[in-house]
Amino acid sequence: MFIDQVRITAKAGRGGDGVVAFRREKFIPLGGPAGGDGGRGGSVILKVDEGLRTLMDFRYKRIFKAPSGENGMNKGMTGRGAKDTYISVPPGTTIRRTADDHLLGDLTEDGQELVIAKGGRGGRGNVHFASPRNPAPEISENGEPGVEVEINLELKLLADVGLIGFPSVGKSTLLSVITSAKPKIGAYHFTTLVPNLGMVSLPDGRSFAAADMPGLIEGAANGVGLGIEFLRHIERTRVLLHLIDMSGEDEQDPFTDYEKINAELAKYDPSLLDRPQIIVATKMDMPDSADNLATFKEQLAAAQVTLPIFPVAAIAHQGLNELLLATADLLEATPAFPLYSADADETEQTYDYEADQPGFEIKRDNDGVFVITGQKVERLYQMSNLEHDDSVMRFARQLRGMGIDDALREKGATNGDLVQIDEFTFEFVE
Repeated sequence: MFIDQVRITAKAGRGGDGVVAFRREKFIPLGGPAGGDGGRGGSVILKVDEGLRTLMDFRYKRIFKAPSGENGMNKGMTGRGAKDTYISVPPGTTIRRTADDHLLGDLTEDGQELVIAKGGRGGRGNVHFASPRNPAPEISENGEPGVEVEINLELKLLADVGLIGFPSVGKSTLLSVITSAKPKIGAYHFTTLVPNLGMVSLPDGRSFAAADMPGLIEGAANGVGLGIEFLRHIERTRVLLHLIDMSGEDEQDPFTDYEKINAELAKYDPSLLDRPQIIVATKMDMPDSADNLATFKEQLAAAQVTLPIFPVAAIAHQGLNELLLATADLLEATPAFPLYSADADETEQTYDYEADQPGFEIKRDNDGVFVITGQKVERLYQMSNLEHDDSVMRFARQLRGMGIDDALREKGATNGDLVQIDEFTFEFVE
């Protein structure tokens, strides 16, 4: 099964908690804080494996979690950091965040990596909170939660040359002859249901990757046939071999077929027409092919189309050497095309100074509870160890410093009213 689009969820590991501990050693009468830091949580990382060709491995497993870091220990020892979780993907995989379709990365080289969910840092132990005013603090931090993200993976084959054309024009046959690929070949439309990729090796030592694009018919860019499913794989190609059936067996006009395929490319992505094309006149071993090719050339000339044309008979191996040499020469003269144009992800932005906005929002629910939300205040709560009085007082000071006390008063909070942050509920006290 060929899978080239999938959605997965990645959750990085939480950092280990810092601890409250004190030195109790002989001949050290005053002791002191000795709580160590928590270890770093594991990150979720995508890594390119050139041995993969599809996203098949994600068919049954789509949720990936990295381990959390170890808690800190006494004597100031830091907990062990968690190992990162690596996910293998094939070369040519693009990654977008599901929530806003933001492009996170484009992985093309073997071994290339992309961190998609960063592990949380470990919480600090009480050794960090000692001061002349409080030489023995009972304060520590919990580990930072790891990032959780949902992403879309999309595979676009890394082919130098794309074979395009209507069904049954001979794309699979040509690919099977010029490469070691073994696509299914049949005398009916939509024999090929998935793209096939193969390597072409020339006697002069040059080589390139070629892929056939199945299911292109009129209306493909609008979802007709299979074309819309696989047009994305043409985006990485530098040269297109446009195969036209010259046999006349299906009573199709070669010039009309040529125009229809180009029209579908333009509908899907107009920049695809910027790629150089070579017209491959196929099935030239059929009786009427020569006459049909002559008429086709006249129609191209009338339309002022000056593309090179190579007549071939793939089964008989006629005209293939000339075609492959010309393709390799054209590849050498054609630079890689940018896969992504300058869009909202890459355009410049101007950042003007704005006064700091509150990192929280306060609403009152139907039960009269003041509910405080916001990434900053929720993260503060999650990293606060409220098992010790010193930590509770520190948390209260941090909330006051953020302006939450004043904001609650403005919302009408009075003594005894309940306030909720995440899963933590407490009473408001003046």
